[in-house]
Amino acid sequence: MRIRVLFFGVLKEMVASRSQTLDLPLGATVDTVLEHYQQLLPQQPKLWSTLAIAVNQNYAARASHLHDGDEVALLPPVSGGSAFPVVSLVKEPIDTPSLVAAVKQGEDGAVVVFDGIVRNNTRGRRTLCLVYEAYEEMALSLMQGLAKEAIAERGVRGVTIVHRLGRLQVGETSVLIVVASAHRSQAFEACRWIIDTLKKTVPIWKKEHFEDGAVWADGEPFPSALVEKGTGSH
Repeated sequence: MRIRVLFFGVLKEMVASRSQTLDLPLGATVDTVLEHYQQLLPQQPKLWSTLAIAVNQNYAARASHLHDGDEVALLPPVSGGSAFPVVSLVKEPIDTPSLVAAVKQGEDGAVVVFDGIVRNNTRGRRTLCLVYEAYEEMALSLMQGLAKEAIAERGVRGVTIVHRLGRLQVGETSVLIVVASAHRSQAFEACRWIIDTLKKTVPIWKKEHFEDGAVWADGEPFPSALVEKGTGSH
C-alpha cells in the first residue's frame, strides 16, 4: 500500500521535503513509519519519542493500522505559544504521552493533565464499552473557545483538548486535557475549569453498554443561561 507522509518544523529540514510517498506492506502501523525514518535519520534519537502523529488529520496512536491512501503527519513539539490551543475530535486511540510531550516548553513550571478513562462499572453495573457521539462542528467550536479563554483569561500558556468519539473499551482514554503554565496554581485551576465546563456545555453524548443492556448516560444539566436562550420568542 502507498501512503503520504508530511513533515513539519525540524523534520522538514532534516528530510529537505514537505512530504514523501512511502510504500508499506499490508498491516503496517504508524510505528512502521517511525521506524523507517529513525533508520534514515539517526542523528536525533531523542526526537522520535516526542513526536505527535496525525493520520488523516486526527491524532493517532503509534499502534494504529494504516490503509492505502492514508496521510500521516509527523509533528515535532511546537515552539512558542502561538501554535496553541490544540483541539481535536478523534476516532483513533488517544496517544497521551506524545500529546503531553508536545505541550511542554522551557518556560513552563507545570503541566497538568486530565486523562479521562473508561471505567469498568457504573453504579454497580459492569461496563462492557462506551460509545460517544457529538455534534462535531459545534463541539469543536466550543472546545476551541474553552481553550482560548483559558489562555487569555486564566494565565496559562498552552492548552490541548482531545476527545474521542466512537466505541471505547474499558481503560481507554475518552478525553485528554493538557494545560501548561509557568505556575502550577493556574494550570490546576484552568484544567479543572475546562473539564467541568466541557461536561456542561459541549454537545457530546455517551451511551453506556452493560451486560444487561445499554442506556444513554444522564448528562449534567446545561447552564440555565444556555437553556433560556432557546426558550425565547422568535
